[in-house]
Amino acid sequence: MKFCSILTSATIMLVVFNLTASAQKLSVTDLQVEHQVNPLSVEPAIPRMSWKLASTAKNILQKSYEIRVGTDAKATSSGKNLLWNSTKTSDQSVLVEYDGTALKPGQRYYWQVRVTDNQRNTSPWSAVQFWQMGLKASDWKAKWISVPEKDTALASPMFRKTVNLSKTVKLATAYITARGLYEAYINGKKVGDAYFTPGWTSYKDHLQYQAYDVTALLKKGTNALSAILADGWYKGRVAFADRSSFYGDTRALLMQVQVQYTDGSSETLISDDSWKTAYGALLKSSHYDGEIYDARKERAGWTQTTYNEGSDWRAVRIMDYGYGNLVGMSGPEVRKHEKIVAVKIIKTPKGEIVADFGQNLVGWVELKTKGPANTRITLSHAEVLDKAGNFYTENLRSAKQQNTYYLKGDQEQVFSPHFSFQGFRYVKIEGYPQELKPEDLTAVVLHSEMTPTGTFKTSNTLLNQLQHNITWGQKGNFVDVPTDCPQRDERLGWTGDAQAFYYTAAYNMDVSGFFTKWLKDVKADQHKDGSIPFVVPDVLNPGDAGAAGWGDVATIIPWGMYDTYGDKRILETQYESMKAWVDFISSRSRKNLWNTGSHFGDWLFYRPDDDNDGRAAVTDKYMIAQCFYAHSTQLLINAAEVLGKKDDQAKYSSLLNDIKKAYVNEYLTPSGRLVSSTQTAYVLALQFDMLPENLRAQAAERLVANIRDYGTHLTTGFLGTPYLCHVLTKFGHNKVAYDLLMQESYPSWLYPVKMGATTIWERWDGIKPDGSFQVPSMNSYNHYAYGAIGDWMYKNIAGIQAGAPGYKKIVIKPIIGGKLTWAEGSYDSDYGTISSKWRIEDNKLKLDVTIPPNTTAQIWVPDAQGKSYKSFNVGAGEHYFER
Repeated sequence: MKFCSILTSATIMLVVFNLTASAQKLSVTDLQVEHQVNPLSVEPAIPRMSWKLASTAKNILQKSYEIRVGTDAKATSSGKNLLWNSTKTSDQSVLVEYDGTALKPGQRYYWQVRVTDNQRNTSPWSAVQFWQMGLKASDWKAKWISVPEKDTALASPMFRKTVNLSKTVKLATAYITARGLYEAYINGKKVGDAYFTPGWTSYKDHLQYQAYDVTALLKKGTNALSAILADGWYKGRVAFADRSSFYGDTRALLMQVQVQYTDGSSETLISDDSWKTAYGALLKSSHYDGEIYDARKERAGWTQTTYNEGSDWRAVRIMDYGYGNLVGMSGPEVRKHEKIVAVKIIKTPKGEIVADFGQNLVGWVELKTKGPANTRITLSHAEVLDKAGNFYTENLRSAKQQNTYYLKGDQEQVFSPHFSFQGFRYVKIEGYPQELKPEDLTAVVLHSEMTPTGTFKTSNTLLNQLQHNITWGQKGNFVDVPTDCPQRDERLGWTGDAQAFYYTAAYNMDVSGFFTKWLKDVKADQHKDGSIPFVVPDVLNPGDAGAAGWGDVATIIPWGMYDTYGDKRILETQYESMKAWVDFISSRSRKNLWNTGSHFGDWLFYRPDDDNDGRAAVTDKYMIAQCFYAHSTQLLINAAEVLGKKDDQAKYSSLLNDIKKAYVNEYLTPSGRLVSSTQTAYVLALQFDMLPENLRAQAAERLVANIRDYGTHLTTGFLGTPYLCHVLTKFGHNKVAYDLLMQESYPSWLYPVKMGATTIWERWDGIKPDGSFQVPSMNSYNHYAYGAIGDWMYKNIAGIQAGAPGYKKIVIKPIIGGKLTWAEGSYDSDYGTISSKWRIEDNKLKLDVTIPPNTTAQIWVPDAQGKSYKSFNVGAGEHYFER
């Protein structure tokens, strides 16, 4: 069906082409449970199911659904022996709660769904999918095993055991975790395709285990189970001051394999005192410093059944760690993604041999080589070359970011790290025994498995490169936790960065599982007084908590998750944490003013080197704190309303009124001027509705005057930047917003792009116009916070906005400007793909929009000059507008 709306100044003509009924096909696709496809360790006792509708017809809405659940795939698809069969008149297709008999730990459940739409079409049954419930503490039979002596070695311990299976395997699930990091193998093959498992969590509160379907790896007869461990975040170096063993000083493995046989019987294989351990070729592994691997010490075939252990394999030690803090995975695992071959090999003025991969990325390098025994090859990693073109690592601080390999000399080998990752564009190679060619080096990109959901392109190539940089910054810093940077001796889950970037992140990729997992850590590491640490997981000092704009992650991201995914349960789960954070602020406030404590303020705002004219954009930190106090209180009120907590809604609404009154009394002059007359001060005041309505328009004019006074440059830092263009748009200053976005000189979003950036920088001038660097102690070239402008670009250039939580209702409202002649964007919501494409041809605005089934949309169609809009309410389908 094609739907054309041709707009002129005189008439609006609608042309509708109907498809025949026989062509209108309805189906159900993309089944998920708890934001995951076929998950193997579901934690909630009541899982939630989601699906999408696909149809060739227009205006399709779901009228009812039927779900059936069973314990056998074939029986379920035949509608037999069902545990639950529910038919319900409802348009809900996202996060539908299971409502059958109680589910058993470790049990696999199969399900499918069919729907009926508002045109009386009924879909076929979907393909059968499954989920598997996670284990409870009482389900664990395996023992924690470690090396027999005190665990002081830098080398990685290896563990193995052979077991005999006398029957044919029908289904097998391996449950594995470690104190430290692990890689596990069955019969010589790696278990799963994840890296850095079990991931980084607030280990003192909860430790994840992974569940793997290993049916295809096991066989009747002899099988070899094995694993290797490394320090990781648990025992290795984290944070500052060379801190190590923050969570514990002993690496340990826990492995349990549940085997079901074709004859109906079952068996459990476990790690216990019958396992053996030894050290091998991996001599050292560190996130910050890299790895040392000595191929001369390899124990060939140690993961195979035919391996002869010998006398130097020793008995393991059983550790009494228990199982009480073990939890299944709620977020995505880290996996390999793109592979990038070196663009070129260069020789620097200092004579260094350096490979350029053309892209600042996070992962590691696969090195292909062959050479004499005892040859030592060292790979060092860096983000940039200095002004002279030499290899530059000073901004890494104490992190070595270096992998060293010793060759055994008898064959060609491919080396790469096991438990370390680097942030780099350039790699310096020392000791390579032959002429180095680009094809000898391949960069492997690693990040958490997040399905890309957004696309964004325009007629401006610099803007497209900015979007590229934003996306690659997200990839590089979403490695199990949302880190600030991926290269230097930090790589921590800074809360301020995460909250600033949330909405952009959610456009670019599906972060539902990623932030569900991380918010558990936010809640777990929240202090007893309600304050939120600066970083999560919290590995800093006990007093490092409670900063405005950082601690507000406790309210901003839970509400963002509800806004983006319609996830009410995340509000239920995090509500007490949200409330505790607001109550903490109240406890530190005096007469409703949050004017106590230590704050970062508008971090890395514009601060010229020689400030004789007072041009530095310093915003009063307590003034900022008051704005975020109001914002978090408002989000808590919103959550209370959604959850039906009327008493809290009333209580905090009254508090919010007092907070805003206190702000006006303290920080606003009678004429409407703020005591800190900076861009960030006006942006936050306007974004969070801190000013009386009659003073807001003039405050926006003051903001515009400030921007123009700086030559149409931004001066904001981490807290003001995410909202800057949003506020300008909100108050009708679209041209100013576009002028800021398109500014190419420092400070601006496009200045780093013009300087060759391929990711977002930590500082607006990480590389100065003369080619020199900002202070090396804090100058990351992969630091995503300023990429928060992506949210404005999706919402206002492409025009894609959520009209209701989870995009059940959609708003399309593109803003024309910036000399753009076309722009297009898409977002793959939980209902399907939303797309918006506009172009200006022959002085006309042409807009193509796609709305997914089971949603409705309001389309605001601008004229070619962007001066006026006309509005249409539409249903699912493809729509074309011309004006």
